[in-house]
Amino acid sequence: MIETGSTKSESGSGFEFWAPAVVAGTALFLGVLDMSMMNVAVPSIVQDLNTTVSAMHGAIAVYSMVMAALIIPGGALRSVVDTKRLLVITLVIYSVGTLLAGASPNMLTLFVGWSIIEGIAAALLLPITYSIIVENYAGSARTKAFGAIGGVTAVGIAIGPMIGGVLTTFATWRWGMFGEFGIVLVVLALTRYLDSQPVDRRVAIDVGGTVLSILGVVTIVGGTLLAGRYGWVRPLRPFVVSGVRIEPLGFSPAIWSIALGVALLVLFVQWETRQARAGRSLLIPTDVLRNRTFAAGIATFAAESLFLSGFMFSMPVFLQSALGYSAFQTGLALLPFSVATLLVATISTGWRAYVAPKHIVQGGLVLMAAGLLLLVALTDLDLTLLEMVLPMAVIGIGLGLFTGQLVDLTMSAVPSSEASVASGVINSLSQLGYAFGTAVAGSFLLAGFYGNVVDGVTQFVARSPISGAERRQLIVTLEDQLDTTTQAQQEAFVNQLPPATRGQLLDVVQMAMETAQQGVLLLIVVFVLLTLVTASLLPAVRPR
Repeated sequence: MIETGSTKSESGSGFEFWAPAVVAGTALFLGVLDMSMMNVAVPSIVQDLNTTVSAMHGAIAVYSMVMAALIIPGGALRSVVDTKRLLVITLVIYSVGTLLAGASPNMLTLFVGWSIIEGIAAALLLPITYSIIVENYAGSARTKAFGAIGGVTAVGIAIGPMIGGVLTTFATWRWGMFGEFGIVLVVLALTRYLDSQPVDRRVAIDVGGTVLSILGVVTIVGGTLLAGRYGWVRPLRPFVVSGVRIEPLGFSPAIWSIALGVALLVLFVQWETRQARAGRSLLIPTDVLRNRTFAAGIATFAAESLFLSGFMFSMPVFLQSALGYSAFQTGLALLPFSVATLLVATISTGWRAYVAPKHIVQGGLVLMAAGLLLLVALTDLDLTLLEMVLPMAVIGIGLGLFTGQLVDLTMSAVPSSEASVASGVINSLSQLGYAFGTAVAGSFLLAGFYGNVVDGVTQFVARSPISGAERRQLIVTLEDQLDTTTQAQQEAFVNQLPPATRGQLLDVVQMAMETAQQGVLLLIVVFVLLTLVTASLLPAVRPR
């Protein structure tokens, strides 16, 4: 089938026919691999760059913030720039960021190269992958291509931890960054199979919508970053700007920042509605915003990002910090999850002919919740690789069922002409969910750990309960001390303690790690159940 202005095929075979899908899949793989590999490498980067887990948690959140803020404007660029040219420019930017990150001598350089430059490039890259599929395929071929995209996401999740584990254990995490540059070169070589489709019309830019969308996302994610240090609602520390303490009505600045971001996004929707009524250019067409099927799909994507980001951030930290696993062993622990995700996402693409995609998605979420609850029950400091196989595999099977269906189900709800903008909305909300999920899981994990340490220490030192205010102050003080001292200083302090006290302290710390991880996993279960609620809004049949 040929449509005016583009070549869209419903059927075909051979490498040239599927080459655009390979380009899109490889480009998407690059972005997914980057994040999943980084999660495993966090402890190694912390040691190599003499930084903290909190700093890495912030870098990951900022990476997601940059992506979430720029994906929608990046998707709109397709209306004024040829897809092939935009892809090449984006890959060049990405290569600069990954090379800078790989060579970074300190946390600041890594932050600029990975969180900022790679974040900008990834924001442009993700909408392009969906546009390539829509511009080159139709009908059953498009369904297969989108199914493959879901599989590619699973592949990135699958091998990212293994690659990160192997490199950080036997070489260095830096080779992961340099390896991404090699993937960039591969994608650049494959772009010759893409047909250029020059844009011969000038499109006015929706400046107001662009500014409002960026400010809304930045202030929401910025609020999640502030929450980790200053508290979500109740202030943990004074937030001081130019000597002025900022705590409006006694609340943390984090909650105010998030509320402001939500208000800006509401204002953005109103702005787009007025723009449409006036016949002016739009960042997001209003029919996309009003499409109930699409809205249900993007809500499910956003909710999924909450639990997936929390899981992929907390598990490597727990396995390496609490159980003493190397990065390679961490990759092995995640292998059943990764392989199950990959296999099920690949083979379940055709199941939609027999079972409604909505029901497949819901079944996957139920399996993920069951696997997480099983993992909670097994989590302790004696947890072995063999014991983790079953819960990890169940979680992976559930994610594979979920991932293999949702992209096509959601993208099928919008017309082809709006695919680029629609993909930008999907990825923007997904990254917003990822940043929020990482921030929530990270702050929940650290707060639980420090709180349990304080409770344990006060129990065997003071042997009497302390007030809630005293407990919060001790938690803040402990966190500040760990963030401002080196590992050598911390070890020197512990070594000077009497052996009996040292043993008691070790028991307290270990128990605090175990309890905090169990709490985070239960929180992730709540996120999965939230996703199950949003998935109930999906249509029973795939839109045509």
